[in-house]
Amino acid sequence: MNRMKRQEELYPDYDVLSLQDEWDDHTRSIVTERLGPFRFTLLSEWEQEMIKVIASHLAYDERDEVLTWVAAHVDQELVQPFGESRRKPNTPPRSTLIREGLKALDNWAKSTHYKAFLHIKPDQQLQILRSLELGSLAQENTWDTKLQKELFQKLLGLIISAYYSHPWVWSEIGYGGPAYPRGYVRVELGLTDPWEPKSPAEGKGES
Repeated sequence: MNRMKRQEELYPDYDVLSLQDEWDDHTRSIVTERLGPFRFTLLSEWEQEMIKVIASHLAYDERDEVLTWVAAHVDQELVQPFGESRRKPNTPPRSTLIREGLKALDNWAKSTHYKAFLHIKPDQQLQILRSLELGSLAQENTWDTKLQKELFQKLLGLIISAYYSHPWVWSEIGYGGPAYPRGYVRVELGLTDPWEPKSPAEGKGES
């Protein structure tokens, strides 16, 4: 499937995947797996769609292929115990926090707009997420200001880290991909290597 171009893309002719022969087999496998197909072990189809819609707002991207990878990454992370020892006091495990939080978002949408979160307008979804970030949604059950903010931060961290690990996004921001085994040679001098994309300013200077 061809990669969709976005108007704000700075490097429209750059494709980091064209360099994958420079990566070792293990690195290549990790990166190309982000293109799918994906297997989900925890999140239900409804939860996957909720994550994708939330990600479309937080990452400002509507491409289903990228959003599906984001949901798959969240699924992978939530089944791992790593980092749970660092969670804040009185905060549930992140799997519980996020899965219960998705239900709470749906309930907030229904109480405010009388429709499920997935069925309200995009600007209404965005307003709910803005309120969640501030912790200003109705404080029902345990969802006080502190827990609302924690939910938003967990979602934001997982979604953005996944989004910027997708090779299509790497190409769009001019990231040359994994440094191993080739490595970056000129970075200490503030220069780009020959195989990296040139910025628009650099390109104009060469013409």
